[in-house]
Amino acid sequence: MDILIMAGQLILSLSILVGLHELGHLLTAKMFGMRVEKYYIGFPPKIIGRKWGETEYALGAIPLGGFVKITGMVDESLDTAMLKNKPEPYEFRAKPAWQRLIVMMGGIVVNIITGIFIFILLFYLYGETYIPAGHRIVAGKYAQEIGLQTGDKILKINGESYTRFNELVGSAVFLSSNAYYTVERNGKIFDVKIPANLIEKLSDRKNRATFIEPALPFKIGKVIPKQPAAIAGIKKGDRILAIDNNTITYFYELEKVLENNKEKLVKIKIQRGNKELLKEAVISKEGKLGFYPDFSENYQRQDFSLLTSISKGSVEAFNVLYDNIRGFGKIFRGELSADKALSGPIDIAARVFGAEWDWFRFWRITAVLSIILAFMNFLPIPALDGGHVMFLTYEIISGRKPSDKFLERAQMVGMVLLLSLMVFVIVNDILKNIF
Repeated sequence: MDILIMAGQLILSLSILVGLHELGHLLTAKMFGMRVEKYYIGFPPKIIGRKWGETEYALGAIPLGGFVKITGMVDESLDTAMLKNKPEPYEFRAKPAWQRLIVMMGGIVVNIITGIFIFILLFYLYGETYIPAGHRIVAGKYAQEIGLQTGDKILKINGESYTRFNELVGSAVFLSSNAYYTVERNGKIFDVKIPANLIEKLSDRKNRATFIEPALPFKIGKVIPKQPAAIAGIKKGDRILAIDNNTITYFYELEKVLENNKEKLVKIKIQRGNKELLKEAVISKEGKLGFYPDFSENYQRQDFSLLTSISKGSVEAFNVLYDNIRGFGKIFRGELSADKALSGPIDIAARVFGAEWDWFRFWRITAVLSIILAFMNFLPIPALDGGHVMFLTYEIISGRKPSDKFLERAQMVGMVLLLSLMVFVIVNDILKNIF
């Protein structure tokens, strides 16, 4: 069932984005009087379809892609039979270069607009829920390697103040050059440098939870029946104050004490309303009491007006775009391996969407993917929109159109590159998520 939920979210998200992307090409092509033969979401064989006017609209059986077939255009179909004949007025190749350029940019622009629109709606409808800055940290393995310790308080990022805890693991840290934290420890203030290759270590799924987390106070959430907490009479809403002689303020302190007292009888001081109670429990062999912690008191929520949401949504979308550019920069500088940075459909479904269907998360991921799709399509690779844009820009500037034979061969090279990349990311996904 988990696999179906993961796959379902990925297919729905990409079908929406690909459908809108190809719609951008279709509408701009028709606007300039070009004939559009096919509009597909998914690839053949066709599941269902209908022809309106000159265009066949269809849903293909192979998801995660789509296409429009514009008459007179050398595209991924490599259908070049029409090149032997004189261009008809309705063909792509018969139109001025500036019109062809707009058609090729149509999908990219629609994806950017889609990403911005979704971000705006999310800010307006959901606001923003976050853990504020100021919490001390729990330092994992890789945080300790760079000089951080549990109990440290991070005051600044790259010399700048911050307002939300998640900024400590954001792009300003992992994608900037010469990034550093300003840290307070036992009354002393000093800087901790962020190594350029830290993002590569943390891009491994096994290492993602071994950096930093906020040290958070907590209350008892759901109590699991027949487990030590339930047997001891601990209830939802209680607050653990101490176990034996160990004072408990933060959840990481509780985890440490439980780990050291597996299968032992301990005295637990709890607060219930205005009363302090003493309970006894035998810790499980796994080092658990058997409850879910409630961290809700640590979160803050901020709502936004429509005008503010428009501003924040636009900024968020372009931050995603900028982060992708910086991420590619790290790959080209050798600071991040391609196999760690690039994700294919398996990794996106398993790691990004996950096995629980959450509409807020779904639409946020869809917004991010829309911006990424626009960025990837703009890369100057033949067979991508960016390859067409590159050749059309050359034509507009030089006044010379590349020959149809050159465009055909460039398209073939681009297809080989894209198919090779597809094989790489799928094999890489399998290695990261299955083995």
